[in-house]
Amino acid sequence: MRVLAALSGGVDSAVAAARVLDAGHDVVGVHMALTRNRAATRSGSRGCCSIEDASDARWAAEILGIPFYVWDLSEQFEERVVADFLAEYRAGRTPNPCVRCNERVKFDALLERALALGFDAVATGHYARLTGGAATGHPGRTAGLELRRAVDAAKDQSYVLAISGREGLSRALFPLGDAPSKAAVRAEAERRGLPVAAKPDSYDICFIADGDTRGFLTRSLGTSKGALVSPDGKILGTHSGYFGFTVGQRRGLGLTRPAPDGRPRYVIETRPATNEVVVGPAELLHRSAVDGQELVLLAEPNPLGEGAVGWRDVTVQVRAHGRSVPADVAVDPVARTLRADLRQPLRGLAAGQSIVIYGTADAGSGGERALAQATVSQSR
Repeated sequence: MRVLAALSGGVDSAVAAARVLDAGHDVVGVHMALTRNRAATRSGSRGCCSIEDASDARWAAEILGIPFYVWDLSEQFEERVVADFLAEYRAGRTPNPCVRCNERVKFDALLERALALGFDAVATGHYARLTGGAATGHPGRTAGLELRRAVDAAKDQSYVLAISGREGLSRALFPLGDAPSKAAVRAEAERRGLPVAAKPDSYDICFIADGDTRGFLTRSLGTSKGALVSPDGKILGTHSGYFGFTVGQRRGLGLTRPAPDGRPRYVIETRPATNEVVVGPAELLHRSAVDGQELVLLAEPNPLGEGAVGWRDVTVQVRAHGRSVPADVAVDPVARTLRADLRQPLRGLAAGQSIVIYGTADAGSGGERALAQATVSQSR
């Protein structure tokens, strides 16, 4: 196969490209330039897609002996990820920009260009496993395609990939899905002579390199003085914009007086219409049911009785590295919605988050399978 290897400039994508090359494929490396600030530099482990990352990607390609190109996808990234991020916060929701980037840039804009140039598949350094599609030498085939968790549970990225659906994943290769650990990947990079073997991982939101999300939102959306209120409507303080807060947040509330009972207070809700931020005790964050919209099915649902379809005895995850909890899930494929009834409460759910449904491991499958994904619309 002709495979386009996405080289971010980090160790994972470099080793992934090397493994695809070892498998006998015709490989070309490409680095996605996602920032409009051409002078952008990396700050320790913060940020990505910087000048340093592009140079590291080129260096890795030279050592592997594969052609290398830089593609400017900054316009698509700005429109499909950054603008969406700001719009979601403006609407009082909490988005995950990594989920949107995977869907709209890495498995949309990138794949679109790759197919137009005659490539069969795209390989990335994500930690996840695929069966079917390009993974079995049949790029584009969605029948039988399954997305499963990576061997290394601590690095598993199936959560952020599920939104791409079977169509988007059918031409993807994830060579690191069976890697036992990140340490093993670094060791492999060192053996191969790749210069990024010891490069630190990037974290936080890549387009907010200083890690100051509230500052970024304030600079982008401005300020608007509003009230911090208790669940019963008592004014406790002020803030400069509801969009600077997210459900479950404890620090940075700006309250000078403790709660009457001395317990910590958390953001329970943000109200865009009135520019209010509701704060209260931790128990008000607990949710036992979740509704989702924009459903993406990765497996066919089972009959549940009385015309309903979905799954029983599955697990749901609502954060990239959050714990999974058991649940029963009903879906409406026509309306593209789901409802998850949780058997254990989850804390701090916010509209806009991604919810992924996982099935328990089948005998010999070697990992939980992602069954569906949706965007949280509300929780109770």
